[in-house]
Amino acid sequence: MTVPEGDRLEPTARRRTTVFIISAPSGSGKSTLVARLLASNPSLRFSVSYTTRKPRGNEKPGESYVYITREEFLRRIDRGEFLEYADVFGNYYGTHREVLEQAQAEGKDLILDIDVKGARQLKERIPEAVTIFILPPSRDILEQRLRARSEDAESVIERRLQEAAEELRNYRQYDYVLVNHQVEESTSTLAAIVRAERNRRIRMEEQIRPILKSFEERPPSLFR
Repeated sequence: MTVPEGDRLEPTARRRTTVFIISAPSGSGKSTLVARLLASNPSLRFSVSYTTRKPRGNEKPGESYVYITREEFLRRIDRGEFLEYADVFGNYYGTHREVLEQAQAEGKDLILDIDVKGARQLKERIPEAVTIFILPPSRDILEQRLRARSEDAESVIERRLQEAAEELRNYRQYDYVLVNHQVEESTSTLAAIVRAERNRRIRMEEQIRPILKSFEERPPSLFR
């Protein structure tokens, strides 16, 4: 499915990269919304996280995650390669600084799908990053979505619901909160947030300066 024409984002003409951090409890529909946003907007780049856990289901190395050993992950931590990382239930997850450098080189904005702890770390390193928290409409609906995936055991579903309750308490740390009632509407809202942030004055300075200069260089008109 695609984003309506009115919600498509035009490729950015500047090289300044805006970092968008998106967090949500598992089962909130975050992956679906991010995938739809990226599919319709070539000026966005997705940050593929590194992890020490094994692939699940249809996950593809290099697309879902970059899978490495725990030993390799620890070596990369020592070398300072990660913008943020966390140990989640015995497995490490992290954002490699190279993804930001690649986005900057391509003149694209960067989308990161990371948890609350990672978002907090990254916001400290990149204060200008834009944070978005996606909420399910209710606990019951989140539980229904988790069960509908038919991927997890009962104990895992209960753990995810407990995690969701903890994560929801952090929503005030985010710039935007999006309640995912319906996919089409939520995708449009997410696209609108990206568009609005791209047009903040501080992010438009590189485009504004040559416009101002063009007015300064042209002599005043003789006609009034």
